[in-house]
Amino acid sequence: QMKLVASGGGSVQAGESLRLSCTASGSTYCAGWFRQRPGQERERVAALENDTSTTYADSVKGRFTISQDSAKNILYLQMNDLKPEDSAIYSCAADRAPWVVAGTTRHAPCQFAIRGQGTQVTVSS
Repeated sequence: QMKLVASGGGSVQAGESLRLSCTASGSTYCAGWFRQRPGQERERVAALENDTSTTYADSVKGRFTISQDSAKNILYLQMNDLKPEDSAIYSCAADRAPWVVAGTTRHAPCQFAIRGQGTQVTVSS
């Protein structure tokens, strides 16, 4: 079973930056970053599929950037201009291989089936 280990969280002031890293024990087909704020549901912050296709939550567009170092199996999340509402536990998730839509040869969207533990990000105003 592949493992994902997130790191890089911490406490910063509003407007500062952090870079999170997610190290996978193997290669991934697609991956993403999620966060969970107290009392709220887990939400997807950013995703990377097919090595180049990226998607972002509206709340982080223009501030966060997802990228990867495929040779090292590391997924990054560069977070700039952080806001107090970005405070959350951030975690990564991935698929090792594409899922196929039943009865077809088409790839399904990333399922983020393998989840890693989180890292705390705290932003003070």
